[in-house]
Formats: sequence, structure tokens, C-alpha cells
Amino acid sequence: MSNRSARAQWTNAVVFGVVAGLLFYSRSGEGLTSLIMPVLFVCIAVASSPLLKRTSVSHDEALAASNGVVIYHRPGCTFCIRMKALLGPLGAKATWVDIWDDDDAAEYVRSVNNGNETVPTVVISGKAHTNPAPSFVKDALSV
Repeated sequence: MSNRSARAQWTNAVVFGVVAGLLFYSRSGEGLTSLIMPVLFVCIAVASSPLLKRTSVSHDEALAASNGVVIYHRPGCTFCIRMKALLGPLGAKATWVDIWDDDDAAEYVRSVNNGNETVPTVVISGKAHTNPAPSFVKDALSV
């Protein structure tokens, strides 16, 4: 899947989410839930936006840097958002590579995940780990 079609799919999902949230709001009428749901949809859309530029390097730069921990991610991936949130400030020590911005990175992720673009794929000291526990990555970053 090309980066352009992946971003188009994300855009379609966000539009659907916002419309669904607004419909939910208009149908439910009153109450706290009628306000929370549209806001929740918008927050999810913003958090997963590929339009928010995250600090990311290319696959080649990640290989050259080789600072111990490389995290392959993509915008909109809930597991990647969770990983970044749970790593907190320690996550800044890792090298982040967006597989939607780099075809070589996407190819690498597919090569270590049986042809699937499963992210986060975390490389620690040269060994790839598919969707590892954030505590495992934290331990590697703490060293």
C-alpha cells in the first residue's frame, strides 16, 4: 500500500468518525454522553493524525545512528500511540521511523513480520520485536 492511499484511508476514517460523532450528538439530544462522544472522536482523530509531524528519521538514518533502540511506527496506529504515551519522555531516547514516510522502512518492517506492516516494530540491539510491551522498551532505553 502506498503512502498516499494509506493517508487517504486515514482521512476517510477521520471524516467517518467526525460525522458519526456529530450524528450521535444530534440523535442523543441531551446529557453528558452527547457531548463526550463527538469530543472523543475528534481527540482520536487529532491523536492519530499523520498531518501532525512527529520527529522521525529515515530507515537509512536509523541504521546509521544505531543508538540501540529504533521504533518503527505509523500515524493512526493505536498501539504506536500507546507505546509513545507509556514511554513518556524516555521515548525521546529512541530513534523513531515513520513507515508511511519511508518505503525502505515499510519494506524492512514487512521483512521481519511475515509480510505484514505490523507496528510498532521495535529493534533493540539489532533484534526486531513486534509490538513489545512498553515496559520492555523502557528497560532497553533505561540502560
